[in-house]
Amino acid sequence: MEGKASSVGLFLRWCLTQDIRLPQDVSLQTFEAYRRYLHQYRQPFNGKPLDIATIRNRLTATKVFFKRLFYHEIIETNPAERLELPKVPRRLPSGFLTVEEIERVLQQTLLHGMTGIRDRAVMETYYATGVRRMELARLKVSDVDLKEGLITIYRGKGNKDRRVPIAQRACNWIQVYLNKVRATLATIESGATLFLDNEGLKYREQQLTYLASKYVKRAGIDKRGACNLFRHSTATLMHENGADIRHVQEMLGHADISTTQVYTHVTINKLKEVYYQTHPSVLHEG
Repeated sequence: MEGKASSVGLFLRWCLTQDIRLPQDVSLQTFEAYRRYLHQYRQPFNGKPLDIATIRNRLTATKVFFKRLFYHEIIETNPAERLELPKVPRRLPSGFLTVEEIERVLQQTLLHGMTGIRDRAVMETYYATGVRRMELARLKVSDVDLKEGLITIYRGKGNKDRRVPIAQRACNWIQVYLNKVRATLATIESGATLFLDNEGLKYREQQLTYLASKYVKRAGIDKRGACNLFRHSTATLMHENGADIRHVQEMLGHADISTTQVYTHVTINKLKEVYYQTHPSVLHEG
């Protein structure tokens, strides 16, 4: 939400430089001029242009803002209605962890006592389910069925609910956390939140990023992504081991299968195996 508000603020400040002070004075031409400004803008700290995804996000935020103004009849027409957003090319995930690397990361938590048990339960949940940060932060105690090995994610991305399996090992660590740790962290403000930070509050997304990143670094692994490393690993390893891409889509909560299909391109180990078994250039070497 803060990102969207910031993007709208940037647009409004730019409008002031164009002597545009009222939403009624904004036109489609204004948006097109702003689009050109964003494409021509160079970042002061490195002189590089804005990433196309950043440009799209900023335009999307202003487009939604003007849609709301029109809905509430603050403006008579919506100048952003016909604004076309730039297409963002699909990129491969920045990285994923091998099974051996994941085990190294998880082992680091054993050095940190009671909070290490909580951190282990958090990362086991990431690994077992591939949930997003915000989804994990919102989990309630009742959202995890330890007996059936199921986790229910309410109001995931797109405000959609889904239910996915969770491995027994992750269930075991959650149970240990519930038995030994959660009560020592809980306060009257904790409510039914499953995973509590050191203050007994629901985790903020940035806190979860720091938590995951800390253990990845302590395991001696130089890969970017923190929480997303576990999400990418879940998808990639499941697909490499034979999971249908539709099932991976359901696990990750992707609305569009094309978002999930990026993982068909990162299973390089499987591709190499098939390649060396089938390519004529390899079969007839020597």
